[in-house]
Amino acid sequence: MQAGIGPKIRQSLTAGAFLDGVNVASLSMMAFVIVELGKAALIDWTSLLIAVASTLILLRYRPNSAWLVLAGGVIGRGLR
Repeated sequence: MQAGIGPKIRQSLTAGAFLDGVNVASLSMMAFVIVELGKAALIDWTSLLIAVASTLILLRYRPNSAWLVLAGGVIGRGLR
């Protein structure tokens, strides 16, 4: 038994195409925001190094992101 109307709408050719377009539009908007935030936030070698290190730690150890934000703030504050 299917819950909701989502799967039923998805079967419609027109509605399915519309939903695919919404998905593509939302992904492209997210990519744009990521690029713009990156330009604004990665302004020097220190911020770039913190971003790269945080990404590697996040992918390898999967800690809570709040710890990475806290560590980045402490490191950034200590280097200034």
